[in-house]
Amino acid sequence: MLASNLYVALIHFPVMNKLDQSIGSSLTTIDLHDIARASITFGVKGFYVVTPYDDQATLAKEVIEHWTNGVGGKLNPFRKAALELIRVTATLEDAVTSIETERKEPVVTIATSAKKTAGSITTKALQLKLENKASHVLVFGTAWGLADELIDTCDFILDPIDGGSDYNHLSVRSAVSIYLDRIINGR
Repeated sequence: MLASNLYVALIHFPVMNKLDQSIGSSLTTIDLHDIARASITFGVKGFYVVTPYDDQATLAKEVIEHWTNGVGGKLNPFRKAALELIRVTATLEDAVTSIETERKEPVVTIATSAKKTAGSITTKALQLKLENKASHVLVFGTAWGLADELIDTCDFILDPIDGGSDYNHLSVRSAVSIYLDRIINGR
């Protein structure tokens, strides 16, 4: 099943630091590459990099430009195709508005977290929801995860990834790949 109505958003503000404070985090260019590659692999419609910081938005756009219209795209057309999925917005609301405008249908937002949250849903339940006439955005946080104030604005929250150990602090790149595999392939 291809995810023709599934999007990914990577949030850089508001996210949490290790002291459980709401902060803004730095953009990491490897996240752009790896999440774009996972997104194209699993048929995701678009990947939003969300940062309110002008310098980081500029950096993201320069990386994207290099790999889509610059020498990088000529040298590696597979990377070009992946990075063409990336769009940069200042807020999650801007990303949702962009999708609503593009798709002409409602948008459902799904937060992710490494913390167990009451009322969270399984990836199997989300997989069933992908069948309806709405677009869905999987929302991921950088740093130590999404801030509660952002999670509270989302329609759903996914169960955390459980690796069977006490350690639960995956890179966001790994988490995106695991969630996409589980949602698309029903694992």
